[in-house]
Amino acid sequence: MNGFCRHFVAAAGLLLAFTSIGSAAEQRHRIAIQVDQNDPQVMNLALNNATNVVQYYRSKNEEVDVDIVAYGPGLNMLREDTSPVKDRIKHIKDLAFPGKIQFSACNNTKQGMEKKEGHPITILSEATIVPSGVVRLMELQEQGWSYVRP
Repeated sequence: MNGFCRHFVAAAGLLLAFTSIGSAAEQRHRIAIQVDQNDPQVMNLALNNATNVVQYYRSKNEEVDVDIVAYGPGLNMLREDTSPVKDRIKHIKDLAFPGKIQFSACNNTKQGMEKKEGHPITILSEATIVPSGVVRLMELQEQGWSYVRP
């Protein structure tokens, strides 16, 4: 191998090494947590999982995004009138981890509940209404998000 080739290969190797180091340092962790049961224990477990994940990566100075997706009977977690964990959600969203944990409420489920109950349903202000909880989970996984079902 002539001198030019050796220098070129060495430079390419260094560039690859620095690119790999930069990518690892810039990695953003992302996890979607499913809640599909009207069970306070499941809801609290999802909140515990989210809190633990954020605290873990915060201690390592790494970025993490969490999306708790509620649909079916689990939508009660994000309903203003039925949520057994609404005070905890407000604390997590506004004070403990602002901008780190998102709550996604299934609009398909919301509409079904409204039809069955005969009145509008108010979703917690900390949540975002998404067209479909299942589709939201599917799309997040297609984008490389990890998936957990407590």
